Amino acid sequence: MKNLILALLAISVIACTTNPKKAEQPGVKRFFAEDSFWNQPIAGGSEIDPQSDHYISLLKKDHSHQNFGINLNKYTIPIFEVDSTVPFVKVGNHPMFNFRHHPDFDRMGVPIPTNLKPSPGSDQHATIIDWKRKLAWDMFLVEKDSSGNWVSCTGVIVPLDGSGVLNKAEFPVKDDESIHQYGPSRAAGVPSFAGTIMYDEIKAGEIRHKLSCALRFVAYKEYVYPAIWTDGNFKGGVPEGSVIQLDPNLDLSKFDLLPGELTVAKALQKYGMVVVDFAAANVLYGEGIWIYPEKSWNGLLREWDGGLSSIPLDNFRVLKNHDIQKGGDRIKPFFQDFLKGWEKN
Repeated sequence: MKNLILALLAISVIACTTNPKKAEQPGVKRFFAEDSFWNQPIAGGSEIDPQSDHYISLLKKDHSHQNFGINLNKYTIPIFEVDSTVPFVKVGNHPMFNFRHHPDFDRMGVPIPTNLKPSPGSDQHATIIDWKRKLAWDMFLVEKDSSGNWVSCTGVIVPLDGSGVLNKAEFPVKDDESIHQYGPSRAAGVPSFAGTIMYDEIKAGEIRHKLSCALRFVAYKEYVYPAIWTDGNFKGGVPEGSVIQLDPNLDLSKFDLLPGELTVAKALQKYGMVVVDFAAANVLYGEGIWIYPEKSWNGLLREWDGGLSSIPLDNFRVLKNHDIQKGGDRIKPFFQDFLKGWEKN
């Protein structure tokens, strides 16, 4: 990855010199290359997984008794844009957790903007992107230590013009370990900002990529591409990396959807959503826009009080999984507490 990052930096410098208009092109940008997995619509006639009905039945047993909602205030993904004027600083390893950064992340440092503030909630995600360098710095549990220095549990650098799928060979994770011990900020080993519902695309009325979601009933030690690992704690659950699609033939006019919610629903029909993490709900992720006083989700999207959550789970299906991989994080008492009593739901 080190050579790749250096090459990307050199290419980005040349690109900014020879074609400055490309980086400043107006309109809604999307992450990763055009042919990225994240940016591909679901092909017509895609097969449904033989276990789809079972998987959806599990989602119905979620302790929240809710359909899919959207995190908009807590457990969001705030995305900060920087340029070459922002200085690089060393972000230390968080002293309270046995998680670490990828070596390239520590070698390069991080361009920390003055307004950096992680997402509310215990995960405290934050992503910093530089469109001219074509790089993203992805972290979770980001905060200042007692000395006023920035620390984070994880840290990885992701090319913005790449595939958006991390190379497992870069992360020597072992069975019963967490991928967080090697840099990635999502339990599935995908970039945390991949699949985020972005404010600008909701305002524009179109999402042109897959979305990300998290579930309570994620499979124990089973995962599929684009995931490279899993923290699933439920045997027989949905493998992380699975794609869940809203029925493309569903008449969305039957539901009370705001225009922004209709945009999300259409994206779920055309692109689907990827299972990337464990959560105590069936949930998608909105951009953390509370860092921008001039922006608000009010009148655009709702979390669970209507909108997307009004669409029954029977209208979703899991697409066929291929080449299911074995291995993942250990059984965790903390996660097991969130699963207790599921049979009675």
